[in-house]
Amino acid sequence: MVASRQLLYRSAFWEIARPRHPLTAGHVLIRLSDPSTVFAHPSAADWLFCHGLARAALAEVLGATRCTIMFAHQWHPLGSAIGEPVAESSTPTFHLFGRWDGETTTPGHQLSLPAHRRTGEADHDMEATDAAMRESLRLARPETAAGPDAEAAAAVEPVPGPLVRAVDAGPRHTVLEPVRKLAAISEVRPAELLAIGAALAVLPVPGGFSGISCVALEGEEPGALLRVHALGRSAAEVVNPLEDFLDSPEVSLALL
Repeated sequence: MVASRQLLYRSAFWEIARPRHPLTAGHVLIRLSDPSTVFAHPSAADWLFCHGLARAALAEVLGATRCTIMFAHQWHPLGSAIGEPVAESSTPTFHLFGRWDGETTTPGHQLSLPAHRRTGEADHDMEATDAAMRESLRLARPETAAGPDAEAAAAVEPVPGPLVRAVDAGPRHTVLEPVRKLAAISEVRPAELLAIGAALAVLPVPGGFSGISCVALEGEEPGALLRVHALGRSAAEVVNPLEDFLDSPEVSLALL
């Protein structure tokens, strides 16, 4: 799939695109257009804007009612990459997996296979879907700007106190939760998104951990909250923590 066909929409800082090898019809990326861009309030606001557009397009075109996000921080999947999408570049990238009733394959099934055995979606099967996605994104974008209102994006809302809490969930496993009780990413403020990024950047890395694999899960059950699971990774690791993590009830519900 060539780059021009991958791109679905470009906003002020981020772009919505297809991976080179989409694992499902609902697999899209939000990736930074310019890798040198600083993650600050304007780019955080634009990420939330693009996330909302992508979710709306997935819902309109595929009937997606749920979505799981996976991304890596200071980490590139190695070898068979069990449990995570392969890296396409060093550019900050978020993998969105839209879910809907009647899908022919699931992201969890694909990710449980070694990277070289994942069949993914064929280009010719995706052409009509991508055309519909582009049209949905084109119609949904603001008429006056390729992104959120500039003044709103630049304004930093004052929020007192800590915005994110970090909970130790086991060896190499930390859960980040907004202090406000949020169930969906659509409820997240730019300042809270920045706080999640800052929390990831200061997580302890004992034992030579070199990066973090992350899974963001929205609360689907009554009372369940938005959570970002951060798993410490190392090129020297003996066990891939994502293999067991994929089997946990919370993740199985979201991905399998």
